Amino acid sequence: MKTLDAIDRKILALLQEDATVALADLSRAVGLSPTPCWKRVQKLEKAGVITGRVALLDPRKIGLSLTVFVSIETDDHSQPWLAKFASAVSAMPEVMDVYRMAGDVDYLLRVVAPDTAAYDDFYQRLIAAVPLKKVTSRFAMERIKATTVYRLPTPEISDD
Repeated sequence: MKTLDAIDRKILALLQEDATVALADLSRAVGLSPTPCWKRVQKLEKAGVITGRVALLDPRKIGLSLTVFVSIETDDHSQPWLAKFASAVSAMPEVMDVYRMAGDVDYLLRVVAPDTAAYDDFYQRLIAAVPLKKVTSRFAMERIKATTVYRLPTPEISDD
């Protein structure tokens, strides 16, 4: 896909704030009629810029009050180990995010659970799934900021 123009960026900004916005309202907000606006949304979806539309939940209100950041170190950096690890953590519903890291930690997971007993159950399944060198759990005390809205970069202006 070519670079995003100002209208695409505005569409994306509005949809990030509320994916349920009516097409008529979205079209009006970006200065297009509904058909061209809808075609742009479809094009952004087809290009993989928009990867899905979801309802965001408050984890505490559905009984998931514990957030844990899990740092993992491994001595095995082979493709077979990574495939087994990725498959294992992908199958664990408590794991919300998995990142391969640079630095002294190899992987960072964000895990949610109802309580410490449920987290311990997750931890036992994790360490049984693949050989790990070190697992460090950091329990979040308070969520100060949480967002799913990406800042959309504006194109550089050339002096030409």
